[in-house]
Order: sequence, then structure tokens, then C-alpha cells
Amino acid sequence: MSGPKNAVMLSRRRPGSSGVEPFLFNTFNTLFMIFLVIVTLYPFLNTIVVSFNAGNDTIRGGIYLWPRQFTMQNYNAVFASGTIYNAFLISVARTVLSTLLNIFLTTMLAYTLSRREYVFRKPITTIFVLTMYFNAGLIPNYFLMKDLHLINNFLVYVLPSMISAFNLIVIRTYIGTIPESLVESSRIDGAGDFKIFWRIIFPLCKPVLATIALFVAVGAWNSWFDAFLYTSSRQELSTLQYELMKLLSSSVNANSNPSVANGVGAEHATQVTPISIRAAVTVVASVPILMVYPFMQKYFVVGLNVGSVKE
Repeated sequence: MSGPKNAVMLSRRRPGSSGVEPFLFNTFNTLFMIFLVIVTLYPFLNTIVVSFNAGNDTIRGGIYLWPRQFTMQNYNAVFASGTIYNAFLISVARTVLSTLLNIFLTTMLAYTLSRREYVFRKPITTIFVLTMYFNAGLIPNYFLMKDLHLINNFLVYVLPSMISAFNLIVIRTYIGTIPESLVESSRIDGAGDFKIFWRIIFPLCKPVLATIALFVAVGAWNSWFDAFLYTSSRQELSTLQYELMKLLSSSVNANSNPSVANGVGAEHATQVTPISIRAAVTVVASVPILMVYPFMQKYFVVGLNVGSVKE
């Protein structure tokens, strides 16, 4: 008799316990997510606040979520140079062209290497994978760009980034999850490879393409070292990140040596500090990408799940 009685008692306890456990889980989950949002969001909010605070006052510390001495001098110093506007246009053009070409050409190559009937797909894939582990180095790359007549040429920003081995593997994996019956039925209807790619494969790859596009765009937007290497002698080809890097360097020199005020401007050199300039530079460089991200977020979340669900 004790067995049935215990079963009845346990069955009576389950409704109460099942009501407490979800409440505790939801409470803990909510508190944890709030903490995570604060930890993630606070550094950027603090950077914005520091960018609007007087440089000399920022050195004292104690700046958290509101500027103690509000000023626009940091941004005036950033935009004091007239070259930054042209550099912004160069960065935008570079980011757009690099992203479009990388997405289109990498997806086309990934589709080709995903076809089982293509004889050379394995050796070509192996060659691309090897490029992820072996690199010629900085000096050979420079001489390669020189031999291709890309030094002081805008195309040096675009041509080397048209194909990415890592993106190729990711997109090819995603294409492998598309049912083969779609391709076969299209061939029966008389569609060729390019039509199948453009009408079927490319639209179905939107989630992973949006993810890859965001990675490529952020990389192209934040890049400055290639501008330093290949186009530093042509001011009209300078990128925004390179100009901001020079500005930050000049602000450090201006504060260590008041007679040096290149880039910052003599009228701003004594009113800003490297910390305040760095904060303003971070905000200026981040805002364009932050404006694009919300429109791609839904595709970005789906694209991160590539390979997580198998048929």
C-alpha cells in the first residue's frame, strides 16, 4: 500500500514544483540577460560619453554615463582636416564594391565546387584550403601588388579581396543543404548552370550571404594597413580608418610635444587628449556599421545556424 500512496503524494507535489521551477528559471534568465546587456552595452555608452567630454577633464577619471564637461572639441578635431570627407567616400566605395564582388564571385565559385559532376572540385578546394594555412608574407605580397600595377591604385582595395577561402567553405556547406531535386527539376525544364545559380541557388542563400556580407563589410571598413602599404603616397586614395589612425597618432605626439600638432590642428591640440580623440574616433568609425547591422540582423541569426540542422 505504501507504493500507491507515495505515487499519489508525488503526483500531488508535481504541479506545485512545476510552477516554482519555471518561475525560478525565468527570473534567473531575466537577471542574467539584463546583466549581459549591461556588460555588453556599457563600454560603448561610456566611449560615447567620453567623446563628448572635455579632454583635460577626462584625464581625472570618474566619467561613466554622462559627460561632466560637455564639449564638441573632440569631434571638431576629428573633422578639422578636410581630407576626412574624401577618405569617408573612399571607404564607402571600397566597402560596397568589395562586399558585392566578394559575395557574388565567392558564391558562384562555391556553387561550382559543390557540383559532384565537376571533375576538378576536390583539387581546387584543396588549393583554396591551403591558402588558409600558408601565406607568402608581407614583402612578397607587396611585390605582387607592384607587379600587378596596383600600387597607388584604388583597385588594390577591391581585387585582392574578391575571393575568400573561409567564406567559400561556409557558402559551399550551405549550398550542400539545398535539396538536389531543385537543381534536377530545373535541368529538366532546360535551365543552364548560370540560370540555376541566379534564379534558385543565389536567392536560397540569402541568410548565409547576409552573414558573410556583414563580415566582409566590417573587415573592409575597418582596414587601414593596406592603405598604409599601397596608397600612402596618394592622399586622394586614403581611407577613413587610415586618416583616423594618423589623427590618433598626431594627437599623441601633440600632447607629448606641444610644437607638434599635425592632423589635429594647433587650435585643438591643447584642448583634446589621446583618450578623448580615441573615443571620438571609435564613435565615428563605428556608427556607419551600426546603422547597417539592424537591417541584416535577421539574416545574420539564421546564417549563424549553418550546419546546425541536418536533413
